[in-house]
Amino acid sequence: MDYKIEICANSVASCLEAQKGGAHRVELCASIPEGGTTPSYATIALARELLNIKLHVIIRPRGGDFLYSSTEHQIMLNDIEIAKKLNADGVVIGCLTPHGDVDMQRNRELMEAAEGMSVTFHRAFDMCRNPFESLENIISLGCDRILTSGRKPKAEQGTALIKQLIQQARDRIVIMPGSGINEHNIAKIARETGAKEFHLSVRERVESKMIYRNPNLSMGSTTITIDEYAQEITSALRVEKALKNLQQTD
Repeated sequence: MDYKIEICANSVASCLEAQKGGAHRVELCASIPEGGTTPSYATIALARELLNIKLHVIIRPRGGDFLYSSTEHQIMLNDIEIAKKLNADGVVIGCLTPHGDVDMQRNRELMEAAEGMSVTFHRAFDMCRNPFESLENIISLGCDRILTSGRKPKAEQGTALIKQLIQQARDRIVIMPGSGINEHNIAKIARETGAKEFHLSVRERVESKMIYRNPNLSMGSTTITIDEYAQEITSALRVEKALKNLQQTD
């Protein structure tokens, strides 16, 4: 079976680990605690320079919902142009209407900006009012794949819906499970859904090299607790193990 693993990479370091572990591509994001936002120009440029595998860039100007203002929409159009200029292979998009439907007009404009690139509709899909209707709308836009957890916090909990979506899609679009997938459950999810592409992070904590640490101050928000003296970086070994376990499902 021709399985593909996409790694949600939060840095160039994670991109390189994903490549080392045998991933097919990376989805490059900043601000992972917010669900991922568009990374910087320099981050995209260096990732492209160092990667031989496929590089997709998330186009998301902020965390929160997927209902964007006209200003935010223009930012996304500009970010797609930057990603294209830097030779990214694809972009990851998703805009919704106030009523929880796929915003056909705005997504169509993003698709036009991304012409020639691979396009994934991200987990805004999981916030849609009607997943089956939204699937058809996303197919009509011409997207290449949908990232989904099956409308559950973790993909392992949403396998029944993911399987239904794959059956409805009938090879017209790739349905890619994501959220909480790791080397231990990927084979089970593959068997239960019939999916061929998978989105995972498999990061490990890497301790900071800072010796002096001010215990009385934090640069982060009080609403999100972040350990400022550690980084979460993709593990090549975990990517490799996930691929191995996935291939053993054949």
